[in-house]
Amino acid sequence: MSSRIIVFSLVCIFCIVLLVSQSSGAELASGLQKSIELVGVKAARLEGLDGGGIKVGVIDTGIDFDHPDLRGYGSGGKVVGGYNFVSPGLPPLDTNGHGTEVAGIIAADGNFSGMAPKAGLLAYKVSNTGESVSSNLIVSAIQRAVQDGARVVNISLGINRTNDQIDGAIDGAVRKGTVVVVAAGNNGPRNDTIGSPGMDRNAITVGASYNNLTSSLTATFQVGKTQYQVLPMVGTRELDMPISAKLVWGGYGRDQDLKGVNVRGSILLEERGSDVPGQKVYFAEKEQNAARLGARALVVFNNETGIFVGELVEPNSTSGFAPTIPVLSMSGEDGKSLNDSLGRGAVARMDVFFHPDFVAPFSSEGPVSPFYIKPDLVAPGVFVNSTTLGGKYNVTSGTSFAAPHVAGAAALLLQKYPGLSPPDVASILVTTTDPVTDAYGKIFPISAIGSGRLNVTRAIDADLVPTPHELVFTLSYGQPSEERTVHLRPLSGQPVPNIRATFVSAEPSLAFSYSQSNGTLDVTITATGKKAGDYDGFLVLHDPSTTYRIPVIVHETRGTILADQRNGTLYFSLDYPGKWTYAKISLINAGTGNKKSTSLLPGDSGSLAAYERGQYWILAQIQVPNGTDNAYQTAVVSEPAKRGILDFSELGIPPTEVAIIAGIISVIGAVGLFVRRRN
Repeated sequence: MSSRIIVFSLVCIFCIVLLVSQSSGAELASGLQKSIELVGVKAARLEGLDGGGIKVGVIDTGIDFDHPDLRGYGSGGKVVGGYNFVSPGLPPLDTNGHGTEVAGIIAADGNFSGMAPKAGLLAYKVSNTGESVSSNLIVSAIQRAVQDGARVVNISLGINRTNDQIDGAIDGAVRKGTVVVVAAGNNGPRNDTIGSPGMDRNAITVGASYNNLTSSLTATFQVGKTQYQVLPMVGTRELDMPISAKLVWGGYGRDQDLKGVNVRGSILLEERGSDVPGQKVYFAEKEQNAARLGARALVVFNNETGIFVGELVEPNSTSGFAPTIPVLSMSGEDGKSLNDSLGRGAVARMDVFFHPDFVAPFSSEGPVSPFYIKPDLVAPGVFVNSTTLGGKYNVTSGTSFAAPHVAGAAALLLQKYPGLSPPDVASILVTTTDPVTDAYGKIFPISAIGSGRLNVTRAIDADLVPTPHELVFTLSYGQPSEERTVHLRPLSGQPVPNIRATFVSAEPSLAFSYSQSNGTLDVTITATGKKAGDYDGFLVLHDPSTTYRIPVIVHETRGTILADQRNGTLYFSLDYPGKWTYAKISLINAGTGNKKSTSLLPGDSGSLAAYERGQYWILAQIQVPNGTDNAYQTAVVSEPAKRGILDFSELGIPPTEVAIIAGIISVIGAVGLFVRRRN
């Protein structure tokens, strides 16, 4: 992928503004205090941790170093250095506001107190407007931050696809000892919406959760025994008590749709938008019509797939409008399904309540790979208050503002333990999080929240560094059990205590066992029945003082990849319990991401050479009558293969095509020899 790829919109992609307000002075200071208090910074302050001596690089739109909470540029200033990649020779002064908001969350020191108020900031300006930026500049900024001694780098911008140059720069920075924290993106709530740099395995990828404010509301909606995922529209207030009422169909919520409908005392179900091309029916209009006719509440389902975030009070809605009944949004799939059952006199029950540890609906979700987990964790990213241009303060939302909470926490950890490596920091932050639950008390999928919500108190109190900080098990019908090893290193230097380990999962068919030997924990997951699927879980470790939660993904597949290793070459065959016609086998270097592929037909075998030591991931994409079925395997290569003259698999050419090429070359050679002899 070209290094000139444009990375679109720091503000529009990674900064969702649900509420924007500006004020001077200290009157908004409590907003930032809410978010940093929620993640437990107070304990760090009591321990004397404030980020002193740690440099944090901010790759963004620059920083307004004239702001009283971020005052000074260069030696002796809050912004101790940086570089303007947009206008070299000029200081990296922010004229957009995005970078200043990010910087304030990390290290504001004045009316606001950021996560690490005594940390030094390095400002790397890669965009004037936040609308677009060349990936070249991001790569250069990462490399410059490492040269300037940044122990932590925050990147609250990105793209919705892979960028090898950005990912390579992050990997290089991590190898040199710099912690890289990145925002997951704002394309949720949909799977597979994290792009570069958030999909990089070595970055700490941060999604957004709610904040500890009264506006952090969630909702439940249940019809019979069926629970639906819903979101309160912005402008809806907390309920004193739940509402139970008959569910009534209200069309698109216009006057003509509700004419002759017995609405009073009901919960109305309506569809978003209108059936008239070009006609706009605002949520405010739907709410007003429903309330005027006596409805107790309103649920609006999407007119396309997926759920959405709705706002009752919009610039173009009725002037002076103030909602009087709760309004929820619902996915199009759920709404259409529910509408089909309304003729049977359905009764619904809803509630709207305060719930700060809830994933923000706009937060981008994984997975990005079947072999590792993204995002790593979440942090407050809704209605976060921070510094902005002109000495003012701003309330805004987005994963852009969740990431700097984690960057600041990393600075605090490095102040306490200067010798920590980037993987150490990631492990401590990821394994000491708090659970994030939906409105029904169920933990969100790992693909949405990673391990959970940042908890600085538990992070700075932790003594163990579990490695790895995530586990992926690749089970199959032919190999239903697998063991993984977790290494435990005490920061205190004391012997590893006896650990009590438990496995928590909603899937009852997964059996768990473990054994401990000094600093290693051997963990085994076994599928007790043939039930193909992908399952979430948490390995919970209990030492005498702290609890650690390691996120676990378990793949159970029908097919089994059989891989034998000889002299650095892996020989593959496939065991599948049904009919299949073709399989593509990919061998991926877990450290570099380099991939090579071969193909298999039923009854055949294939091979791929591994030229580097380390862990490899194996993916089989199996063509079956109804589509594609996947299988997974891992391998560790300790004795790599020796390179030959030409390895066609390095070029992604499977053996069948290699044979054809060889045949063509042989024919050409024979013809050439024949012609030469005749001449």
